[in-house]
Amino acid sequence: MLLLGIDVGSTTCKYVLTDQKGNILDKAYERHNTRQAEKVLEFLIRLENSFGFSPGRDRVYITGSGGGFIAELIGARFVQEVVAVATAVEKLHPDVRFVSEIGGEDMKTVFIKEQEGKKSRQVYMQNVCAGGTGTFIEKSARKLGIPSEVLSQMGYEGYTLHKISAKCGIFAEADVNSLVKAGVPKEEIIASLFEAVVYQNLSQLTKGNTPLPKVLLLGGPNLFFRGLQQAWRFHLQRLWKERGIGDFSKEAVQELVIVPENSLFYAALGCVFTAMGEEGGVYAGKDRLLWWVEEGQHFQKLKEGKQGLVSSEKELLEFKKKFSYVIENKIVPKKVSEIVIGCDFGSTTAKAVCMSKEKELVFSCYSLSKGNPIEDAKEIFRRIREFFGQDVKVLALGLTGYGKDLLKDVLGADVAVVETVAHATAGLYFFPDADCICDVGGVDVKIMIIRQGSVVDFRLNSQCSSGNGAFLQGVAERFNIPLSEVADRAFSAKAMPGFTMGCGVFLQSDIVNQQRKGWKAEEILAGLCHVLPLNVWVYAGNINNLSQVGRKFILQGGTHRNLAVVKAQIDFIKSKVPDAEIYVHPYSGEAGAIGSALIALEHYEKHKSTRFRGFEVIEELTYRTTTSKETVCHWCPINCQRTFIDVYLGEGEGRPWSKVPLERGWVRLIVNNSCPKGLVEDERELKVIKERMESIKRNFPNVSDFVRKEAFKKLTHT
Repeated sequence: MLLLGIDVGSTTCKYVLTDQKGNILDKAYERHNTRQAEKVLEFLIRLENSFGFSPGRDRVYITGSGGGFIAELIGARFVQEVVAVATAVEKLHPDVRFVSEIGGEDMKTVFIKEQEGKKSRQVYMQNVCAGGTGTFIEKSARKLGIPSEVLSQMGYEGYTLHKISAKCGIFAEADVNSLVKAGVPKEEIIASLFEAVVYQNLSQLTKGNTPLPKVLLLGGPNLFFRGLQQAWRFHLQRLWKERGIGDFSKEAVQELVIVPENSLFYAALGCVFTAMGEEGGVYAGKDRLLWWVEEGQHFQKLKEGKQGLVSSEKELLEFKKKFSYVIENKIVPKKVSEIVIGCDFGSTTAKAVCMSKEKELVFSCYSLSKGNPIEDAKEIFRRIREFFGQDVKVLALGLTGYGKDLLKDVLGADVAVVETVAHATAGLYFFPDADCICDVGGVDVKIMIIRQGSVVDFRLNSQCSSGNGAFLQGVAERFNIPLSEVADRAFSAKAMPGFTMGCGVFLQSDIVNQQRKGWKAEEILAGLCHVLPLNVWVYAGNINNLSQVGRKFILQGGTHRNLAVVKAQIDFIKSKVPDAEIYVHPYSGEAGAIGSALIALEHYEKHKSTRFRGFEVIEELTYRTTTSKETVCHWCPINCQRTFIDVYLGEGEGRPWSKVPLERGWVRLIVNNSCPKGLVEDERELKVIKERMESIKRNFPNVSDFVRKEAFKKLTHT
């Protein structure tokens, strides 16, 4: 008789096959890419063919987030995953008192206590948000362009650490974006991620209890990431010393915090050990599971879910024909002697467009952020110069996006345009009679309501990722689907699950639940595209009566280059405003840059001059970055780990009084601060600023204030 333990997790499936005595005959650890039932079926076929695993004779126990439903189809006995893990730990490591298992999308901690020879378990789990899990780390590493093999060897010790939220994966992503924009080295960001994961476990999942030695670290992240192991050992050593458990040396902690070789398989091993101690779980064969994969799940999906984004191939072809320009439209490069430049320095990308004095778009370029705003600017202007040549005359420069204020003086921009104004300007240039412009970008959502060519109201949501491009992109990356294929994959779905409007954290949890029911990647993507308009208009925009907005809607922003999102938006708007006219901006991804260029051109037409420093100056910019204990902000308890970017412009006053002294001719840019207070270094700078303000008051007295005082003075005397 053979014993099989299967662990059907949120991102991977594992199995362990043993004989009656528990000797391991085979094991496997593979990603299921949302096809949990298909992967288990693949395992069973493999084991039947290679090891003679037989119905009616051999036994199978199953665990994991997707194991309960599959158990009924193959005759398996289901074991709760924490029970399975704890069973394996007690069998293989009787002296262990604390277990941390970190999976792809959940975490669990187990406290094992012994009193009077009896052991008890306290279990705490987090499975509603992917923050602090393996997916959370891998997603951040992908954004930083770090391959898996490099990530596994990156360390924790010896690096400057920065605050990153691990409680919520969405907030953590925003924190990582901020660090990237601040030019923080990738090694420090990854070390900070390891710090955040361990902190999340020790602060949230221990519920005030103290993990006692020995400690067992389980799951893929704990096994694969060397830096995560280092972070665990560092914090546990400190914690044990603080709480009087013991002042252990680094070598002793190495022995007390164990990462076993079979770390990935403890839940599956726990299933086998459970089977060895009881009867049941006789394998019923793979036929019912095969039926479910080939037929059953499709009927269930049609019953529970909704029809796909399109009802027929004809409807899809007609829609694609009408909106093909969304993907096909590109700014055709054309050499001219005078240009106006508009740049949009966003959270993850930098974009630029060039236009002639006649407002003809003649060039565009796009670059992923390199982690430093000055390097991003250098790359953009280098490409502009390479195309137009050294003799091109720049009439004006406009900036928008997150980096506008940071780079305005460094580049010599003429205007730094608020994003809503830049996007509204770009939309109204192409559609002057628009009633509403809806811009969905990578991180935020902007809705601008127009009356007679002017913005009368706008809604901005930048606190939640639900309804924006980054959320869709993150889900696609989890499914290993390239961004360029998302729309076609979503259109291919004949049915899709229903998702609830609202918080991105709850959506993440809902996605995991739909995977367990057998919904595939393309169907989940279709469902997310379908719910996106609700999140944009109702959740983010707080607009419940769309008919009051108007009739002519303009969709722009990089997310609307995804035709599946456009289709969902059109269907939603038409359901609320049947006679609505809906257009997609011809250059939706470059709208912000186009708007800033148009406003820069207005500046040139009015002043006939520019502050632009020139391509040579930008290319040769000298700068240095500092992130250390001297750059920490102490104005509030958050203690932001700021970064100082010092740029030599030849015109700065310097900061000889600073903890990080700055010579004359240099200008300091302070980034990675959470609030305006972070732009001030310390009390001395605050004193300098106050003295400067007093000097301005003396030289330029407030006439109104003077009149008020004098008027009351005379009134009092009378």
